[in-house]
Amino acid sequence: MNFLDRDMYLWRGGLPPLGREAALALALASATHSNGGKPPRHKRLVQSAVLALSLLAVSACTVGPDFQKPETTQIAEWAKPAKSAASQAIAETMAERWWEVFNDPKLSALSQRALTDNLDLKLASSRLQQSRAVRQVITAERYPNTAASGRYGRNRNSGEGLNDPSGHNGQSAFNLWDAGFSASWELDFWGRVRRETEAADATLEVAENDRRGVLLSVLAETAQDYIQLRGVQNTRAVTEQNLDVARHSLKLSQLRLTNGVATDLDVAEAAAQVAAIESRLPSLEQRQWQLINALSLLMGEPPQALAAQLSTDAPVPQTPRQVAIGLPSQLAERRPDIRLAEARLHAATASIGVAKGDFYPRITLSGSIGSQAMQLSDFGSWGSRSFGVGPQLSLPLFDGGRLRGVLKLREAQQQEAAIAYQQTVLRAWHEIDDQLTAYNASQLRRDSLAEAVRQNRIALDTAQQQYVEGVVDFVTVLTVQGALLATQEQWVESSTGVSLAAVGLYKALGGGWESVYPLAETAQR
Repeated sequence: MNFLDRDMYLWRGGLPPLGREAALALALASATHSNGGKPPRHKRLVQSAVLALSLLAVSACTVGPDFQKPETTQIAEWAKPAKSAASQAIAETMAERWWEVFNDPKLSALSQRALTDNLDLKLASSRLQQSRAVRQVITAERYPNTAASGRYGRNRNSGEGLNDPSGHNGQSAFNLWDAGFSASWELDFWGRVRRETEAADATLEVAENDRRGVLLSVLAETAQDYIQLRGVQNTRAVTEQNLDVARHSLKLSQLRLTNGVATDLDVAEAAAQVAAIESRLPSLEQRQWQLINALSLLMGEPPQALAAQLSTDAPVPQTPRQVAIGLPSQLAERRPDIRLAEARLHAATASIGVAKGDFYPRITLSGSIGSQAMQLSDFGSWGSRSFGVGPQLSLPLFDGGRLRGVLKLREAQQQEAAIAYQQTVLRAWHEIDDQLTAYNASQLRRDSLAEAVRQNRIALDTAQQQYVEGVVDFVTVLTVQGALLATQEQWVESSTGVSLAAVGLYKALGGGWESVYPLAETAQR
């Protein structure tokens, strides 16, 4: 069976066919050696040249499908809500170090520190180094493998078993000096090793984007915990301000009771208001220390390590009136999860070529040269030389369908990776749309609550004045004061929510790892 017949046999059997050029080249090489007898020297040279050219032609063949970047439906512009907030997000180039838009030095310092000290990021960096090592192992198959060996032994054979080189029938021992050099190289005719290298490169890209995803999550979590901490501290400050007002109202009601113009009911209600407001403080204090500990953990520090730095109250970081969020067409280049899904699809596609390459014969060139002698004086002499050279062919004939099953598995895995990529992109669009809506709604809510706080302050001042004048009872004062406290807390919460929504939006857009990635990578070395 010549090479062309074999190729048709493989094709009829459902195996991947050779390329036309490769099959013709092999057939030509086979024909040059099919004549019996020893050809003249010039014919042997021609045959050797033809064989070399044939091998070069075959080596250009690569089985399996070539990866092509998947195309997905692109959104021309971001969704715009029917009712826009005062600070509308704009679409232009997004800042890579997005946390700096808050203009908070402590937040910027914590973000920079997280890049070097966060343990999750160090774990991801370690996994990335492992992937690089695996790639190095796989790509080594593309190059020749060489080895040197040397051995000395004092031996004695059995007189009743193996032949005794000493000639004394096992009655005496002998020395054996042995050294050599060997080399082997698999000729990647079908591109199986090249596909393995391609899959290894894609797997390395998966690890790189996994690390970028961890980096993005760490930066977002740092900003979220810091903003929540400042929100809790501002809520506590508002609560303490209202507590001072409640205590003032209690003293006022006690004074009016002494003067006979108030009742014990007014005093009891004022005291209850003071106690109710005081009850809010312990939970706020607890939440503050939980957030400080969360930030300490992100920095790789023990509990309370950042207490001195963060326990002092500070305003909630606010976003500017306009926030650059980038263009929709840039999304696939920014989000690490989309890039990771694409790399997994690339690796799965290359793995099909590896599986198809296993159907074809593996041809390995090997050679060795060495010296072996029983006397040290003879070691290295011309008579002690030994050598071996020649190709080795390995061809799968019957494996019970294992190779065919592996090929089907790789094709199914590639289909799964393609669906996962589409799902990742679709989920990204939904996540961004939800975050844009949340960002816009949180700003509208904050603006409305700011007006509510202003009006409740006017109402409380009026109610206290009217209570002193005897126009209204103390219940009215307590009601207005409770409404003011509620709206103030809601305003702080909404103000915090705007900043948190901005962080969520930047995370959904996949910003903030391009410029910091090299810095963080250098810090891990």
